Amino acid sequence: MRRKMFFSPVGCLISLLLFTFVEPGRILRTMKERVRDVQQQKNKQIVQKLLAGGHRPFRHVKEAWIDQPLDHFNRQDTNTFPQKFFVNEAHWRRPDGPVFLYIGGEGPIFDLAVVAGHHVDMAEEHGALIVALEHRFYGDSINPDGLKTENLADLSSQQALADLAVFHQYISQNFNLSHRNTWVSFGGSYSGALSAWFRGKFPNLVYGAVASSAPVKAKLDFSEYNKIVGLSLLKEAVGGSEKCLAEVRDAFSAVEAALMGGNISRVALDFNCCQIPKDPDDQVELMQNLADIVMGTVQYNEEGVFMSIKELCDVMTSRKEQYEEEKEAYSRLVKLALVYLSSSEERCLDISHEKTVRNIMDTTLHSRRTAGRQWTYQTCTEFGFYQTCEDAACPFSGMMTLHAQTQLCAVLFGISQHSLPSRIAFTNSYYGGHDPHTHRVLYVNGGIDPWKELSVVRDRGEEAETVFIEDSAHCADMSSPRVTERCSIRKARQEIEEHVAGWLEMAAQQRRQEWKKVVLSDRIRA
Repeated sequence: MRRKMFFSPVGCLISLLLFTFVEPGRILRTMKERVRDVQQQKNKQIVQKLLAGGHRPFRHVKEAWIDQPLDHFNRQDTNTFPQKFFVNEAHWRRPDGPVFLYIGGEGPIFDLAVVAGHHVDMAEEHGALIVALEHRFYGDSINPDGLKTENLADLSSQQALADLAVFHQYISQNFNLSHRNTWVSFGGSYSGALSAWFRGKFPNLVYGAVASSAPVKAKLDFSEYNKIVGLSLLKEAVGGSEKCLAEVRDAFSAVEAALMGGNISRVALDFNCCQIPKDPDDQVELMQNLADIVMGTVQYNEEGVFMSIKELCDVMTSRKEQYEEEKEAYSRLVKLALVYLSSSEERCLDISHEKTVRNIMDTTLHSRRTAGRQWTYQTCTEFGFYQTCEDAACPFSGMMTLHAQTQLCAVLFGISQHSLPSRIAFTNSYYGGHDPHTHRVLYVNGGIDPWKELSVVRDRGEEAETVFIEDSAHCADMSSPRVTERCSIRKARQEIEEHVAGWLEMAAQQRRQEWKKVVLSDRIRA
């Protein structure tokens, strides 16, 4: 399928998903969508303020498409797919202003990717051209038959980086850019890893990269995720406590004991399940969903998604009057699940494993915006990231095993579970894992974000610079500043701004030195 490249103005308010996340469970995916909705409202407020001040934020925004090769590494394959991108020229100081590249991750991008966010605030300060590229096989950047298993072979991070290289060339040609236009890339979570990897694999194209909450190390059994969830529930600075963690542990032990004891119908009734989990796979689904509520609360703390850690711990530990009859941990977890159902407006807790599999097997294009199928494929072929609970440090249920999660690879895509370790090893060999050997990459991580375990959190000079926000969660630095946020996040943004400004000044100095050498050489020849 080919589509002619064109520019067209974007005149509607569509939200930006500033955060891109990786997660295994249905409830975590639901929370991800709610993060997007919350961010949409925040971005709309930003736009409304701009409009009220007489600004026209979408005046210089264009949506466009580029024909990308389906397989960059096979010269004989001439097939292409249409890839969407956005451009915002509002702040660009022609002709030598820098270019800020926002990299899309495992979901759709929208026009506000070039209108709102911390990278846009910095672009305004530095007179940068802002461009954003949607990831292949997500959102609208996919052929009609792209989700079929045989076609997913063209979905990989390596192909995505090659897309970025072609996109760089396309933008450079269409805007008459030169070496005087310094490129800086931005991304969060998976796209944060892409930002770091793009700088590492194509250092001639991008001068510096900001990688927020970026899991640059692939890991098959990511048991550390739930270990960090437990440790975050302990942190008093964000509302946690030893009592909170103990109650969560006891609650999951009680639910598991009830299931093993044959009280399946009672458990289903208590947690308002849509089905009675008679099948072992449905029981695992139930435990995963309950864990998702806690995992999502920690990962997205204070983003207005469901609860904060403090609010969750209040439910699990409070001795207020309304909890006097609910002192047992099991009853408190029931309360937490019902609060989640009420806030999400779900009729009941869907724990059908068969339905989960059926949804991920859906290859029709209407399923592309949920991205579950595409991301599951990438976890099977490249990253793993399976958040298991077989480690004693996990506060949830040991029923959440690596085998239970990886068996989907064989069921959905015919990918053997035995092949997964070698696939993960290749990814880390290709990118460097925890030691990516990049230069001028800024890794930003939050102290309660479980994904920090797969990122870079210690400075290594110019090879890997870091910003660590002790009390923040996943990608909290990426949005525009707001009044209610933590001081630590504002301080982190200042550090990021200093790094970006330093890169731009360094690039300018190098250009001036090169220019002096050229002038001196011309004088000598004269």
